[in-house]
Amino acid sequence: RLLLREFYRGDEGVTSMDRVLVVDCDVHQGDGTSTFSQQPPATEGGIATRDRDNGDRDRILRNNLHGKLFTLDLHAANNYPHPKETSTYDIPLPDECDDTTYLTALKTSLSKALTEVQPQLVLYNAGVDVFHADKLGRLDLSWEGMERRDEHVIRTCVENGIPVACVVGG
Repeated sequence: RLLLREFYRGDEGVTSMDRVLVVDCDVHQGDGTSTFSQQPPATEGGIATRDRDNGDRDRILRNNLHGKLFTLDLHAANNYPHPKETSTYDIPLPDECDDTTYLTALKTSLSKALTEVQPQLVLYNAGVDVFHADKLGRLDLSWEGMERRDEHVIRTCVENGIPVACVVGG
């Protein structure tokens, strides 16, 4: 809700940020974030069908996010959900993906996303279910690989002057 408040100020729909990038490194695709960022929800009589019970305010919030929220999602290709939603940048990874393969994919895709989106804020989901001992994860990252992943995302944002907020998931 705090993110939504930053996007939406008052009834006029004035926004304080134009571009936010979610970097989702949880092993599962962030299908909710992907769906939310793609397009305004379907409407029926001017009211978003998913937001009918929540009133106009939620419909306005969703519409204000369209074209402002972008997603970079690194996830295990064969893990649920199936089918996958469409993220701005989808990076499906093979089962048993190791540190080297993962970090190469992250560095390439993060660079591309930052260049193209030019975000004013990065929200980073540092998923721990990519760890090799996670029974449901399907990937094969070490603790050192996860540390290097986190350091790369945070350092890249800081070096580019982009504020970054981090959460741990998985």
